Amino acid sequence: MSGARCPTFVAYPFRDENLANIIIDAVRRANALPIPQKFEPWPFNDVPGTPLISPIISKIDVSPFIVADITYLNLNVIYEIGFAIGRGKRAFLIRHKSTAGDKDLAKKAGIFDTLGYHEFSDAEDLKVRLAAHIDTTPLPFASTLDQRAPVYIVEPPTRGQAATLMVSRIKKAGFKYRSFNPSEDSRLSATDAIRQVSSSSGVVIMLQEESVAGADVNNVRAMFVAGLSDGMSKPRLILSPSGYEAPLDVRDTVRTFKHPDDIIAAVAEFSPLIVDHLTQSEPSPFDGATLLASLSIGDPTAENEMTTLENYYLKIDQYQRALRGEVNLVVGRKGSGKTALFIQARNKIRSDKRNIVVDLKPEGYQLIKLKEEILAYLTEGARQHLITAFWEYLILLEVSYKLLEKDQHTYKFNHEIHELYLELNRTYRVESFSAEGDFSERLLTLSHRLAQEYKARYGETDANRLTAEQVTELLYSHDIRALRDRISAYLERKQSVWVLFDNLDKGWSTHGVDVIDTIVLRCLIDAGRKIEREMRRAGHSFHCIVFVRNDVYDHLMRNSADYGKEMRATLDWTDPDMMREMLRLRLVSGLEDNADKIPFDKIWLEVCTSHYRGEETSAYLIERSLMRPRNLLKIFNHCRGFATNFNRQRIDETDIEKGLKAYSQDLLSELDHELSDVFPEAKDLLYFLLDAPSSMTRTDLRKIIGKSDIEEEKIEKVIDFLLYYGVIGVRAGNKDHFIFSVNYDLKVLKIRANRDDDVRFVINPAFWPALGIEERSEDSADQKVLQF
Repeated sequence: MSGARCPTFVAYPFRDENLANIIIDAVRRANALPIPQKFEPWPFNDVPGTPLISPIISKIDVSPFIVADITYLNLNVIYEIGFAIGRGKRAFLIRHKSTAGDKDLAKKAGIFDTLGYHEFSDAEDLKVRLAAHIDTTPLPFASTLDQRAPVYIVEPPTRGQAATLMVSRIKKAGFKYRSFNPSEDSRLSATDAIRQVSSSSGVVIMLQEESVAGADVNNVRAMFVAGLSDGMSKPRLILSPSGYEAPLDVRDTVRTFKHPDDIIAAVAEFSPLIVDHLTQSEPSPFDGATLLASLSIGDPTAENEMTTLENYYLKIDQYQRALRGEVNLVVGRKGSGKTALFIQARNKIRSDKRNIVVDLKPEGYQLIKLKEEILAYLTEGARQHLITAFWEYLILLEVSYKLLEKDQHTYKFNHEIHELYLELNRTYRVESFSAEGDFSERLLTLSHRLAQEYKARYGETDANRLTAEQVTELLYSHDIRALRDRISAYLERKQSVWVLFDNLDKGWSTHGVDVIDTIVLRCLIDAGRKIEREMRRAGHSFHCIVFVRNDVYDHLMRNSADYGKEMRATLDWTDPDMMREMLRLRLVSGLEDNADKIPFDKIWLEVCTSHYRGEETSAYLIERSLMRPRNLLKIFNHCRGFATNFNRQRIDETDIEKGLKAYSQDLLSELDHELSDVFPEAKDLLYFLLDAPSSMTRTDLRKIIGKSDIEEEKIEKVIDFLLYYGVIGVRAGNKDHFIFSVNYDLKVLKIRANRDDDVRFVINPAFWPALGIEERSEDSADQKVLQF
């Protein structure tokens, strides 16, 4: 064993004295054996007086590997695990089998199960494992820096103004970034964190006070990523609210904030460090690199691959329709590719310099103040009148902003637009309106100002019926007619205008969407249509497209008089071969010339074993993706992560089993959130399926649902939701039918389910590992039936 003359560092928290004594006893017993490797325990307390970080770093640097206990998630120990991995050391993790500790927190964080750990029962058990051979091969890192998106951000689950400002300032500093977004990915895998940090030239994280929802999970992720960053010698910025006592290992280097200026200053000082690191020569490829370890398939989250998506984007029909201006709505389930279509369409349209692209990403939380302090007190008619005017005003303001921004350096030398530019600029920049910041900041500012104006004028009087004049006085800081006329005149010199809205449903209340959310979405669509009609009557090419989750749209708009009348492009994937082509384009991206012609089966066999449990592996994985591209990419990345951790040249059956287990846990958590978005009573419902049989009768299914807080009269509605989301399917004619195998037509499933008294409902196999579901004797045909 290399480095045997230096003892191996053993880190553990001292929160549980009995557990600490077990670890100390195990180390003492192991050191008494005639083995070349000795161990040095290092207890860590969360109390003043603990040794400083420098001796700990020294111990890790000389250790051939480290041993760390994760029974309790001490933030300093987590940092040291990340630091060791960043230093190229193997982190051998242990936890006490009979102590619950922070097991639930670890599951939510998602880091440690993807690294793997040894569970020990007592000191003798741990002694035996320490005395046995421990592989010291380090985990592989990315070999090159991401030049186009050099910054990696770990976003907190609760994103308030501080986090919004943090991201806004990174963008304002001119950096494109990749991020871990808890609203998109419920858990952070260790392999993904390592890949993201190693390819970054700057890492930004934010610690949160314990009183903030989700702070415990966020701080675990943040400290692991901080350790990785320091271990890899990456520039990193840790922001912490004033008054929060940061973990000792990073306490001297965090930047505390109390006011916006604190964050602005911290990012400003951090930015040159990113540039310095980015200009350094790229690191050499790691030894023993294989195709599997070195290939890049992009990121499952489209926001993280804005600069690379064009290299492997599959140009589906919905994309072509959007480019032709045939739709004003793009709807699709979470992970179906809405944001990818948004990014690719935006980039394609604005490649023609004559076009104006206004890409807007409002998030639900930015409108909360507007909902709570204004819309809740208005009649439905007054709400529609005000919010339609709000969206119309906002669209015109953002079009003006984009026109002025695009021509700010050229209008002086272009006589055709010189006077038009000055007139538009004078109309847009009024004293009572601030145009600073990015769109998120401007939207927050506008909604807050509107809430303040309303409260000052009308207080909290219910059911105000605002007249057109009152709306004008309340809402507009500009002469709206003059602004519209100036824009129209300016567009005489432009080709077309595209206003693209994405993310409206992101960040909506965890209590579920409500009637006001319906109005917000409905009025946005109406405002976009209205401006389209006005501009087209004036001879301009003007398009407004809203991107929204399909299930949210259906839930909100089903009772709308105009439901189904919009020109929609629906992103519903039904063909497994299309999923393979999507994955193939990513697998061959970046390989040698003419690699784009390599067929799927050839490249697939280079990176993955051909069969798993008797089934072709790509079909097996696609079946468990719920026919969502993002899910398929997540499954592959999990499986590949386990394979590369063990230096395998191909993904084998063991890697698939582990990868599916990690993915299943992600899926269970994410689908639970997705379902409760539109049906709040169903929160935690999926967890009542724990240890259920893989197939059951309607009576059995109703009994399981009835154990939750769902009212009896709503159980059938819940069954419909479970069918709609692909959690369960219907077994009929010796075949299992899920929503994606019947062209997303819920009526087909319901008719099949109601046609026979002995019909069985089946739980989607994607959820089995997370729910602890095993094939029972009565379910022995499940695997065969589920084949596509």
